[in-house]
Amino acid sequence: MSSPPVIILVRPQLGENIGKAARAMLNFGLTEMRLVAPRDGWPNPNAGPAASGADIVLANAQVFPTLAEATADIAHVYATTVRKRGVTKPVITPEAAAKEVVGNAGRSAILFGAERSGLESDEVNVARAIITVPINPEFGSLNLAQAVILCAYEWSKTQSLASPPKTDLEPPASQFELDGLIAQLDAMLEPLNYFTPIDRAPVTRRTLRNLLTKPAWNAYEVRTLRGVLTTLNRRRPAEE
Repeated sequence: MSSPPVIILVRPQLGENIGKAARAMLNFGLTEMRLVAPRDGWPNPNAGPAASGADIVLANAQVFPTLAEATADIAHVYATTVRKRGVTKPVITPEAAAKEVVGNAGRSAILFGAERSGLESDEVNVARAIITVPINPEFGSLNLAQAVILCAYEWSKTQSLASPPKTDLEPPASQFELDGLIAQLDAMLEPLNYFTPIDRAPVTRRTLRNLLTKPAWNAYEVRTLRGVLTTLNRRRPAEE
């Protein structure tokens, strides 16, 4: 199996954004972050709170003075940008890039530029391919963490990451319990002349039964609904 891609933030500006990018990475199983010439230095006290627990990513983050040094051991570099910037390189989606990364021999890395300006043309030139997110052409504005999470998510889809915990559903109520609910409702509606005209009563009752058996109520839900009906059927003192 290929190594997970390295996330390289080039000239990141705010510590908060670095922290949010770390959080996005760890959500989808990526842990290796590299920083190229972070504007406010490193470590940055504002990164930790923004990472919301993704401390392992920040603790292991490596800092490099230049992009060349940050990518020296990388065989496959991808640059994220919404513009081609006049560079003739393959342009692929995050999904296509993730599939390539899985099949690549050697390490892969994804570059993300500074928050305000993105990657410079010379930085894009380092890459073998450009990753561009299919986005609204009238508003192609993603923040750093959003861009990271899109790429990380697509990579995670190629892996066997643990699924969110599932909650076991209660078994459906028995037919006896459903019949009790239907009979209770019928008994409440009959005195109110709901089943009129008389010749339509069988069809109306059949429709109610179909309605009440469709949702596959569990026993608790049936008891709850019957409690509601019981409460509605109580006569208020003013009505007596």
